[in-house]
Amino acid sequence: MLGYAIIIVLLAIIFVITVKSIKIVPESRVYVVEKLGKYSQGLRSGLHFINPFFDRIAKVISLKEQVVDFPPQPVITKDNATMQIDTIVYFQITDPRLYTYGVERPISAIENLTATTLRNIIGDMTVDQTLTSRDTINTAMRSELDEATDPWGIKVNRVELKSILPPEDIRVAMEKEMKAEREKRANILEAQAKKESAILVAEGNKQAAILNAEAEKETAIKRAEGQAQAILAIQKAQAESLRVLSEADPSQKVLTLKGLEAFQKVADGKSTKIIIPTELSGLASLATSFAELNQKVEIKKEQ
Repeated sequence: MLGYAIIIVLLAIIFVITVKSIKIVPESRVYVVEKLGKYSQGLRSGLHFINPFFDRIAKVISLKEQVVDFPPQPVITKDNATMQIDTIVYFQITDPRLYTYGVERPISAIENLTATTLRNIIGDMTVDQTLTSRDTINTAMRSELDEATDPWGIKVNRVELKSILPPEDIRVAMEKEMKAEREKRANILEAQAKKESAILVAEGNKQAAILNAEAEKETAIKRAEGQAQAILAIQKAQAESLRVLSEADPSQKVLTLKGLEAFQKVADGKSTKIIIPTELSGLASLATSFAELNQKVEIKKEQ
């Protein structure tokens, strides 16, 4: 019975030793192993065996990218304005041994290093430069932090300024400036709209005037063409009349009668003086006497 008990105890001890010597490391993790208090090795993901009597797991390190949001830090700008800046640091452990033995409390060290680096950078900038140079500040901080944390086995991938809070009086002044700028842009847009409207109206009036002038021009041309055609027709008719009269070989009496008709047309005008050719003077006197006689007869009839 004693022999069986000893065998069972030995088997149990062997089982416990075997279990303790087996280490399964998850993905993206590293186990830092120390042998008798001294760094021995770093166990990557997978199945590993260690000496449970002399080896121990000193630290479990994640190789994933880590994000640390540090509280707002008071910084003083070049123009002596105190601002509160909140930063976020993205970093990744590249050397587990340096991370374990390089610095005490690495996260706290990164926070203090971030604060001092931020003060150095902002100290060379004014308030306006700080508010408009986020990318410049982020790049400068990432470069300096990455260089400073390299001996600690840490790589800084990115640094972001989460928020920048200027003093209250500066915020009020900035709000007033933004409001004035918005009103200025609104006035400029309104003025441009009125200008474009006036230009369009003027263009419309110009086009209307041009069209009216062209219409009047066309009307005058058509009227002139009509008058020219009428005059031409009259001239042709008169020429035709003279041609017919010439072909008919009229007598002196006919010519005298035509002259009387022409004289009658002249007399119907508004002229106060009439020049009578010698050939028609006798005939004109006869016509005048006949007219007077006719007038006397009509007066007697009325009486």
